[in-house]
Parts: sequence; structure tokens; C-alpha cells
Amino acid sequence: MSDTVLLVDDDAAVREAMAQTLDLAGMVAIAAGSFVAAKDHIRADFPGVILSDMRMPGRDGFHLLSYAHAVDSELPVVLLTGEGDIPMAVSAMERGAFDFLEKPCAPADLVAVLRRALEARRQVLEARAAQAQAEAGDPVARMLFGESDLARGMRDSVRRVARTETEVLVSGPPGSGISKVAEVIHLSSARAQAPFEKRAADGMDRAALASALAASAGGSLFLDEITRLPADTQIALIGALEGEGDVRLLAGSTVELEGSGLNADLLYRLEVSRVRVPSLAERREDIPVLFRHYVAQAAEQAGIRTPDISPEKLAALMAQPWPGNTRSLMSAAMRFVLGMPEEATEAADLGLVEQLAQVERALLIAALGRQNGHASEAAKALKLPRKTFYDKLAKYGIRPEDFRR
Repeated sequence: MSDTVLLVDDDAAVREAMAQTLDLAGMVAIAAGSFVAAKDHIRADFPGVILSDMRMPGRDGFHLLSYAHAVDSELPVVLLTGEGDIPMAVSAMERGAFDFLEKPCAPADLVAVLRRALEARRQVLEARAAQAQAEAGDPVARMLFGESDLARGMRDSVRRVARTETEVLVSGPPGSGISKVAEVIHLSSARAQAPFEKRAADGMDRAALASALAASAGGSLFLDEITRLPADTQIALIGALEGEGDVRLLAGSTVELEGSGLNADLLYRLEVSRVRVPSLAERREDIPVLFRHYVAQAAEQAGIRTPDISPEKLAALMAQPWPGNTRSLMSAAMRFVLGMPEEATEAADLGLVEQLAQVERALLIAALGRQNGHASEAAKALKLPRKTFYDKLAKYGIRPEDFRR
């Protein structure tokens, strides 16, 4: 999504000045001198936000706001009011305006508000796109995110191997989501309605293998870290695959099979169909998409409003090495939602008391989120006396009303 702003103001000089400000900030301004001129740009799929003057001849900012929300209730509209016109600004917020600014406003303030609005719009459009893909019934599009060439290539590989009945090897670095990709292969295959079983190969004996094969009959069995499967169990697995059983093997590995000691017959079977999961370091451009998804997921799980994610935050995430890959990014998203230290090193610099305080604050926030901001219910859930609970809220500056939806 481009940083597009529909700029509506009847004063040509003001309109031109604000357009220049937006241009310097890297935004694309679509200038309109009236509601009538702006109307055709206001669509449910508009890839940006609206910035409009409140007082205009004919149709004013209130009319534009009502029209925009009738078209798309989630389209952010930022309104500009005259100096000191607080009652009108309050009325605008009550009617659903994203924000308001008094004229004349500092360029930095204007840009900051618009960036927040654009980020909110981006999250809405991405959520809608994901929902559309989900409704289309494509597990690959629904569960494997990313817009990089590597991400697209991985999705293509998953779709291709899902159509076959061969054994599949899913490889990648630790924390890259190998088991999830294996599950998507299963869900995209003709066996989607049959069982999908996940087991750790490390130390698995013949009896455990037989139990796993029985549980996944007619479906798929995923063995994680296949190279750690004991040699005797490898022989049993080969026998099962060559026998009468109806189980598809999906194997995962974070190491190369060659030279791993894997039985040659099993190795050759797994070499037929392979899917490689790229590391985050190889596809940094996917980090913003993945992080937004994980933040929304974490906020939903905690019952908390999805927090705004600044461009600076995303840039910082893209600059990190992420040796733990998507697993680490997911943890970072949860910490971000709960307001905990962003880095393990940052937490390590804190003393025990400070670290425990961070955890306590996160638990209070999560409890309020799950209870829709009702402090009494949150206190009960945490088994705390009400006074103690309120004292802790005051200690950390937490307001229950911020978590009411």
C-alpha cells in the first residue's frame, strides 16, 4: 500500500502548502478543492487516508466524514479545525474521525498523525486481504505470509508438492516454521480431512512409530528432525512406507540430509519432493507483514487492542539479524503487545526486581484485556484482593478503561 493521502481543502494556497509537506514526507497527495471533487476517490478499497478541512463551502468536513464512513467505516479521516474550535473537534471525534488538528499545525505534527492513520489503514487492508484469501479456501495463502520472491516461491512449492502423494522433506533454519509448512502441505492436499500427526523423531522407537502411523492412518505423519530418528526405527519406517499402510510421510530437518547418517533408502525417498523455508535474514522485506500479523494475533489472544506499530519500529525490526527466525519474531510481537522489554539483552540488563515488575505488569494488562477492562473480574482471575489489584494498577500507570472494547 502506498502512503496516499486524499487532501481536501477549498483554500488553494493551504492545499498546495500541505501537499508539499506530504511530498517531503514521502507521501502521495491527491488534492481536491471540495467534497464533490474528492467524492470519486472515496472507495472501500482506497489505499490511503483522508485529510480534510472542516469548514468548506457547500459540503463541509462533517458531510465528508459521514460519506466516507458510509462507504467504508474503517477508512481513517483526519479533520482540520480552526484555532480554538474545540467543540467542533470533539464532535468530529464522537462521529468517528481518526483524529483532528488545529490550523495552522506544525508539519511534524501533521505527518505524525497521518503516519498513524496510514498504519491503521494498512493493517485493515491486510486483514481484509487475508480474510479474502481464507474465504477462497487456500490454506497456503491463509497461513504462509510474505510478499518477497522467496515467500512466493515457497508458497508455489507447497502447492506443487501438496498435489502429489510423494514423501516430502521440509527443511530450513531453526525457528523458521518447518512444522507449520508441513501442516499447510497436509491441509492443501487430498488428505486434508484426514488426521495430521506431529512427532519428534529423536529417540523414537519402533513401538512409538507404530502408534504414530496408526494415529495418522489415511492422513499425514510429520516427523520433526528426521535425521535424529534411530537407525532401527528408520528401517521400520521404510518397511511401513513400502507396505500396505495409507500414510503420507512429511519430514522436517534443520540440517542437510547428506552425511547425516540417514538410511540411504529413506534419504532418496525424501529427496524427491523438497520445500525449503527461507530464513528471515534472506527475506527482510517480509518482516513488517509477519510482525503485524503476529501482533494482531497476540493482541487477540491477550484480549488487548492491537497497538500501533510505527515505521521506526518496523525499520528497527528489519535491521535485526533474527537468528531465531519467525519463532523469535513471534515472541517479539507478544512482548510488544504486553509492553515488555523488546530484547533479551535489554531484560538481562535489569535487576531481578525490575524483571519481575515487567512480568507483573504484563500479567495485569493481559488479565484486563481478557476481561474487557472490567477490573473486578480481572482481579478475580488473578486471585488478588481488589485493593491490591488497584494498587498495582496505580503503581504501573494502567487504566482499566483503556482495555474496554
